[in-house]
Amino acid sequence: MTDVIIAGGGPTGMMLAAELRLHGVDVLVLEKETQPNEQVRSLGLHVRSIEILDQRGLLERFLEHGTQYPGGGRFAGIDTPWPEHLDTAHAYILGIPQPVTDRLLAEHAAELGADIRRGSELVGLSQDADGVTVELAETRLRARYLVGCDGGRSTVRKLLGVGFPGEPAKVEWLRGEMEVTTMPEELAAIVAEVRKTHKGFGVGPAGNGLYGVVVPAEKVTEDSTVPPTLDEVKRQLRAFAGTDFGVHSPRWLSRFGDATRQAERYRVGRVFLAGDAAHVHPPLGGQGLNLGIQDAFNLGWKLAAEINGWAPVDLLDSYHSERHPVGADVLNNTRAQSELMSTEPGSQAVRRLVTELMDFEVVSRYLMEKVTAIGIRYDFGDGHELLGKRLRDVGLGSGRLYEQMHRGRGLLLDRTGGLSVGGWADRVDSVDDADAELGAPAVLLRPDGHVAWAGDDQAGLDTQLSRWFGAPVG
Repeated sequence: MTDVIIAGGGPTGMMLAAELRLHGVDVLVLEKETQPNEQVRSLGLHVRSIEILDQRGLLERFLEHGTQYPGGGRFAGIDTPWPEHLDTAHAYILGIPQPVTDRLLAEHAAELGADIRRGSELVGLSQDADGVTVELAETRLRARYLVGCDGGRSTVRKLLGVGFPGEPAKVEWLRGEMEVTTMPEELAAIVAEVRKTHKGFGVGPAGNGLYGVVVPAEKVTEDSTVPPTLDEVKRQLRAFAGTDFGVHSPRWLSRFGDATRQAERYRVGRVFLAGDAAHVHPPLGGQGLNLGIQDAFNLGWKLAAEINGWAPVDLLDSYHSERHPVGADVLNNTRAQSELMSTEPGSQAVRRLVTELMDFEVVSRYLMEKVTAIGIRYDFGDGHELLGKRLRDVGLGSGRLYEQMHRGRGLLLDRTGGLSVGGWADRVDSVDDADAELGAPAVLLRPDGHVAWAGDDQAGLDTQLSRWFGAPVG
């Protein structure tokens, strides 16, 4: 019996597979597509995802393939400078096409020993007290747990019967990568003029002589999985820009809409949902891929703890209680951004007001912390102001905090030199560093970097070690 089967080999599934393998968990990833998807559905990574990569020692390989954009943030297409002293060591967006992100995460999971099977589609499932039976077209597999990372049309979610309430798509866009004949200067000028009133329009260089195209569709189709034709793209470009820019030779074409839905539950027994299987929303703010990676980062260590036998009784349930509100907040802010991007007079009036408000740093900071996910604070109860927050990559007397987190274990960072992880040393590391740049004498970090405890008393530390890391050994 496999420990965990993951349905879906996108960024969420691969991130989860790697997190589980860090703890020695047997992982099988089932991906129905025989070849990696070359469509560029996401263009970059936000601050929290960049931090996650840094925490696992992956950031350098991503930086080699991406471009850092430190200039500012964006909310509903409203550009704003980064707030001063944003609480991160990575105050930039990493521009990197999704196929590259997918490939790098898949390589990382494979390096750690994940079994990745392409051309394998889950078509059925059942579960009992001991595990989950997964049905493929020609065989059955058995695992202790199953995680559905199989996208917005998730088969796992549908088979579980989990509700997916929300709103269907009201607007649809066409997109693709193709060649153009219009000269770059003329193209850029036309696009800039169109974007004054249509923020959902774009044509720009995508590399290798290709241009990425995004244009509103004429209407919402019944089946958004059917790609548009090149003629349809040309027709819509002419409708919005007065020219089709001579587009030809598309590499790929697809369509997407603004459907907004969230799974009612992220866990049903031994089956979990993560990424787009748990939530879909408009791509405003570029949060979708990032949200999925962050789901995986939250679930991975918890599921590994359960399989390895030391998880506290309610640890797995905390995945839903922590991540469902985060998903709901992303749906909320993308709904708001959608309204702000409408061309209706009322929406445009609100947009002008929000644009003025974003000149205030407190407003800009609030929105950027929301979109980049560094403002998330899980509810761990009353306590120190750091409790529940993720900790930035603070400087240590020697090196950096995130360098100490590559193994995916808990971490006690102690400035006092008088605290100990004792019977939890098999799952929690300890670093004594009087020079650590902390706002507390000591902090206990979960494997996902969120502060589980802050203080200076051993009794309080032991209580939280038990809460998050189970019973001590010995």
